[in-house]
Amino acid sequence: MNTDAPLGPLAMLRWSIVKELVDDLQPKRVLEIGCGQGAFGARIAPSTDYLGVEADPTSFEVARRRIEPAGGRVICGTHADIDPLDTFDLVCAFEVIEHIEDDLGTLTDWLTRVSPGGTAIISAPAWPERFGAWDEMVGHYRRYSPTGLDALLTEAGCRDVQHVVYGWPLGMVTETARNEVAKRRRRSAEASISDRTASSGRMLQPKRFVGLLVSVGVYPFAALQKVRPSAGVGLVSRGIVPGPR
Repeated sequence: MNTDAPLGPLAMLRWSIVKELVDDLQPKRVLEIGCGQGAFGARIAPSTDYLGVEADPTSFEVARRRIEPAGGRVICGTHADIDPLDTFDLVCAFEVIEHIEDDLGTLTDWLTRVSPGGTAIISAPAWPERFGAWDEMVGHYRRYSPTGLDALLTEAGCRDVQHVVYGWPLGMVTETARNEVAKRRRRSAEASISDRTASSGRMLQPKRFVGLLVSVGVYPFAALQKVRPSAGVGLVSRGIVPGPR
C-alpha cells in the first residue's frame, strides 16, 4: 500500500477491483490517461513501465511527486502529447470518460495507443438514473449502465469486453454524502464544464493519515461488495484490442 498516495473510500473500493485486473494482466507498459493526483499511478508504477498524462497543472504536480519516486513518468498534457507511434500493453482511464462529450470518438482515439492484443480498462460512475448534484458539480456529462459502457468499448474497437459493478453498499452512503456536499456548493455549477472537470480530481482528497484510516475502514467493504456483483455505484470495464488479421 502506497501511504503517500491516499485514497478516498470510493476510490479504495475501485482500486480493489483494478488491482486484481492489473495483477492478472501483468502488463509491461502502462499508459494512464487523466491520472489525476497519481494515487493509482503510484500503485501501478513500481511493477511496470508506467506513463501517466494529466492536463490539470495542479494535479500534475502532485502526481509527479508521487509517481516519479515509484519509478514512473508523468506528462502535463494529454495522450496527444505522446509520440504517436508509442503503444502500451495496457491503456487505462479511471473516472475520465464521463467528463468527455464525445466519448466514442475519444475512446476510439485512446485505443490507438494500445498494442495489438493489449487491454483497455475504463472506469466510470454507474447508472444514468443516479445522475445527481455531485455529477453536475464535477463536470460529468453522463453516467453509464453496465451494458452501455461495454457497448461503448465494443464500438470503439474492443472485443471480449467484461465489466464489474462495484461499491455496494458503502458507495451508496458515500455518494449520498457527496450529493449533499454538492447541493451546498451550487455556485460551482456556474463554472464551465471544463473548469469543473479540471478541479474534480482535487476534490475531497484525503490527507495521508486520513487515507490510512480509510484503507483500514474500507477493507472489509472491498470484500463485501463482491456479494452483490450487479449492485453498486461504479463500473470498471475492460476489453482487448485485437491485432491485425
